Amino acid sequence: MKKTSTRLADGRELIYYDLRDDAVRDAVDRRPLDPAGPERSEIRRDRLLGDAVAVASHRQARTYHPPADECPLCPSREGRMSEVPDATYDVAVFENRFPSLAGDSGRCEVVCFTEDHDASFADLTEEQAGLVLQAWTDRTAELGRLPAVTQVFCFENRGAEIGVTLGHPHGQIYGYSFVTPRTALMLRSLAAHRDDTGRNLFDDVVADELSDGRRVVLDTDHWVAFVPYAAHWPYELHLYPKRRVPDLLALDETARAEFPRIYLELLRRFDRIFDAEAGDTPAGEGAGPVRRPPTPYISAWHQAPFGDLGEYRVDRDDFALHLELFTIRRTSGKLKFLAGSESGMSVFINDVPPEAAAMRLREVASE
Repeated sequence: MKKTSTRLADGRELIYYDLRDDAVRDAVDRRPLDPAGPERSEIRRDRLLGDAVAVASHRQARTYHPPADECPLCPSREGRMSEVPDATYDVAVFENRFPSLAGDSGRCEVVCFTEDHDASFADLTEEQAGLVLQAWTDRTAELGRLPAVTQVFCFENRGAEIGVTLGHPHGQIYGYSFVTPRTALMLRSLAAHRDDTGRNLFDDVVADELSDGRRVVLDTDHWVAFVPYAAHWPYELHLYPKRRVPDLLALDETARAEFPRIYLELLRRFDRIFDAEAGDTPAGEGAGPVRRPPTPYISAWHQAPFGDLGEYRVDRDDFALHLELFTIRRTSGKLKFLAGSESGMSVFINDVPPEAAAMRLREVASE
């Protein structure tokens, strides 16, 4: 991998990650942009729940569903400059022009997985997916060194149903200035389980799923993917390295090498979940399965926060890196909406039994 760091016209950082060591990235951003900032988001605490809410009014002006020929994430070309000045790229990462977190609140970056506007992550080769993993790892290290950043969150939103406003295949990285509420819950559960049993909660969850087997979707040398026992979403997968590590930086080379194949297989299965569902009628004899639109999903890396976790009575190494992948689609043409119970009381109601979801995800394996 070759890493090249440069600056956009308004001063924001742009980093190219290339597969070839001889790649040259010297294009200059010639857009007439005002200097970035001084956008500042405000973090407010809910005194009753302890939740953190970022107030970022400047994001109202962000780019919204541009036509494909005006995509700000495609490579630049004559007559139309984008956020990526070069005419080609493998993976590009840059500071978000409309960040949810800025200044003392943290940092937000955009990760362009490929220059191909019409692709998705599932279309990448294993080599390309491996490069994205290297970029995620490098950004976790770099953001973790910033004084304002406590936790690094790499994620992808895919699909208009999720709320994606740019169709180009991309993800984001948030550097939070605090431990997120979801992670704080995990850390408290981790400490309570250790107090009760003397064991690590993450290790026990993985061991229990492997022992039960009904919800396991993939079990390889270095990774295991399963639908959790109490899945919140219709189709939800958790992917763990078999050797517990706190973050992407600590993954060993064997797990790192195997990840692209495993992750691409899971994404491709997600796109096949709703093909030829019961009741579908093919167009004619020999027409094959009914093809559905790409499955909307959220893919989220959970990593240990940086710094002292004494407040939660755990060590950083007690946390287990894992990826959570889920879709809001519950069946063909129907979405799972967060209505009264979920939004009002945080009690999820899942229409798809986790065992049935796991069975479906095993059924759609690549041949």
